[in-house]
Amino acid sequence: MDRLEAMSIFVAAAETGSFSAASRKLSTPLPTVSRKVAELEAHLNARLLVRSTRKLTLTDAGVAYLAACKQILDQVNEAEGAAAGEYSTPRGELVVTAPIVFGRLHMLPVINEFLTTFPDIAVRLVLADHNLHLLDEHIDIALRIGKLPDSSMIATQVGTVRRVVCASPLYLAQNGGPQTPADLARLACVIFDSLPSGSVWTFAPGGGQQQAVPIRPRLSVNTAEAAIDAAIAGVGLTNVLSYQVARAVDEGELKLVLRDFESEPVPVNVMHTGQGKLPLKTRSFIDFAVPRLRAALAERKEKPRGKDVARGKQKRASSSR
Repeated sequence: MDRLEAMSIFVAAAETGSFSAASRKLSTPLPTVSRKVAELEAHLNARLLVRSTRKLTLTDAGVAYLAACKQILDQVNEAEGAAAGEYSTPRGELVVTAPIVFGRLHMLPVINEFLTTFPDIAVRLVLADHNLHLLDEHIDIALRIGKLPDSSMIATQVGTVRRVVCASPLYLAQNGGPQTPADLARLACVIFDSLPSGSVWTFAPGGGQQQAVPIRPRLSVNTAEAAIDAAIAGVGLTNVLSYQVARAVDEGELKLVLRDFESEPVPVNVMHTGQGKLPLKTRSFIDFAVPRLRAALAERKEKPRGKDVARGKQKRASSSR
């Protein structure tokens, strides 16, 4: 039995909750996954997983063995990386995660340039609007938007963005724009249901104490891009991050409202686990990406709050940043 292979399969099965999911994740035949785990349990003379028709559940022995397997596999990967020269030459695969829209607009152009500069590094970009666990998902670098919880992660701030409310000029002309957050009660809104706030939007008049305002959702979607598209189509107002609507605002497809009531900017950070010696591929990417992301966010920095002014449809050369 290849014990490291069996450990890897066991970890995948435990983390995904089923043999079929582990099979898909590893691109390994389902019978092989089931057989390898059974062989591992026979070798240990211990039950690691309780099988049911719905999911796999770890036994007490399985919980302890899972933690040990992760540590062993991480050490093996680090040793292989050192032997392959990852600590002396920038090479190997780098896994990066970012929010969907930010990743497409800002991270992907940086990665494209990075790949040209570092031909021995391959990058896997994972775009997701929920936070992935760096250790469990074997992610090297994550871009996070929002205040960070206290953790052992190492973070470098690259800028800030604001949460803004916007709608199409046609919708505002037909329904009247909100002068205060309380006016949202009479207007149709498009909500991005992946946000914890849901159908409650938060404001901070004059930069003061935060104020939670219930809104009337006309449409609920699960991606920011869909919410923005619906707002452009005139369905109603939406509440998204400023960089997500920068192009649409520049081109006159959307207009920002309630600027005087916006909450304080939220930070944008590049993060890594900071555990052990940092491979050169990771250090090289951080050194390469941080100044470029800072420049991109500085270029897109919002104008000061004040009376909303409708923008024309003239497109800026830098509208995609």
